[in-house]
Amino acid sequence: MEKVEPPQYLEGNIEEGKADKSLQETNNGEFDHSRSKLLNRRLDIRILPLCCWLYLLNFLDRGNIGNARVLNQETGDDLLHKTGMSSNGYALTVTLFSVAYTLFEVPSNWVMKHYVAPSRWLAILLGSWGLLTLGFAFVRNYATVLALRLLIGVFEAGFFPGIVYLITIWYRHNERAVRIAFVIAFCNLAGAFGGAIAYGMGTINGSAGVEGFRWLFIVEGIITILSVLPTLLLLPDYPARAKFLSAEEKRFAEDRLKDRGGGWNREHATRKEILETFFSPRMLAHYLAYVANVVTQGSFTFFAPTIVSGLGYQSIHAQLMTVPPWVVGFVVAIALSYSADRFEARGFHITAISTIGGLGWLIAGLLPPTAYVKRYGCLCMAAAGAFPAAPSMTNWVTCNTPSLLTIPFAIALHNSCAGIGQIISQWIWKVDEARLGYPTGNFVCAACNFLVAIIALCLRLYYSRMNRKGVKDAQGEARVWAY
Repeated sequence: MEKVEPPQYLEGNIEEGKADKSLQETNNGEFDHSRSKLLNRRLDIRILPLCCWLYLLNFLDRGNIGNARVLNQETGDDLLHKTGMSSNGYALTVTLFSVAYTLFEVPSNWVMKHYVAPSRWLAILLGSWGLLTLGFAFVRNYATVLALRLLIGVFEAGFFPGIVYLITIWYRHNERAVRIAFVIAFCNLAGAFGGAIAYGMGTINGSAGVEGFRWLFIVEGIITILSVLPTLLLLPDYPARAKFLSAEEKRFAEDRLKDRGGGWNREHATRKEILETFFSPRMLAHYLAYVANVVTQGSFTFFAPTIVSGLGYQSIHAQLMTVPPWVVGFVVAIALSYSADRFEARGFHITAISTIGGLGWLIAGLLPPTAYVKRYGCLCMAAAGAFPAAPSMTNWVTCNTPSLLTIPFAIALHNSCAGIGQIISQWIWKVDEARLGYPTGNFVCAACNFLVAIIALCLRLYYSRMNRKGVKDAQGEARVWAY
């Protein structure tokens, strides 16, 4: 691959590594917040809608196998029957996806940082998994399903950390969580749309001699492939290369990020900085909390139709009944992330919402299996604790990396934990427990949410202590640690 050269300003002359403070500050020496807000409005219009749409497709294509698993199963036209796949085979298939997802996130962000511009790299990933999704429409046996799903995991792995890294290139530390939340929240909409699309495809099962689950992969694969060109043409890479900004705005866009990390930086981190990012106890605590959180997310992603089917709904109607919990998660995610950034209190917000989610799973597990309405309400509570914590957890890591140079690797490593969490989630919803209301799945998810709450509270107190003691980062620089 051709190595990406550092972006250069098209106009003006500014010495590398030095900020032109006149571009950041007002005449009183204070940061120009008004100008920053105006820039953010332009960036939000340019970056967020496209990123949200692309992540919706990412999550739609990731979770459609869960819809295909139960779609038209009463007539034997579901994915499992048509490919000869068992329930354990399905679990193994989504497990291999998660293994690939875990292994390829850090390498993907490495390529994006050093070799390929963000818009090109994200377009390559998007087109690749779109073609593979379309290929699912032609599967006839379990081996093909296994191979395609593994490759989809390889190409989807780097997409979300790539988007988060793009957000850190453009936005300041206290502006990221709500943007990340908007992007992540679209996975909730993907869950809602996925259920609605699957319902529609289920109603045309057998049209043109094609099963409903195949129509599902055809429609979603084509939409993904058609989104490659807008990604290449519209998604901006670096502030210094943004054609929609003047030379002075480009300088301001980069200089405003130098306070507490962010922006694009081609420098290589030292061995010490990398090791602390990967293995320091507090960073491991972040990663462990995210593993636990993703167990609940993975349960919704891969088993929401299965869980709802266990509440007495048939396969097609179960697709529709998955929509309300996803919508709840969407609304709560936006509100929580805005509040966490606004009050600089990520730890307390994560603790509170994870506790609520844990109670939802716990009560659902304790209720009688036939208490369908109450257990469905608990599922909505669980949705409020599964996805809304993720944006603040992700932004918290970007604010507190041991070195500002290791932000992209911390993002990728943090999100690679999603693969581990997904693997756990794929084995806790046991088919033989359907008549019992899936107690193992509910109780494990409850324990994971409570673990997230405990870790978040401990990290909040720990970062407060680090600030009081003036703890420096791995480069020996003074830092304000976010809590």
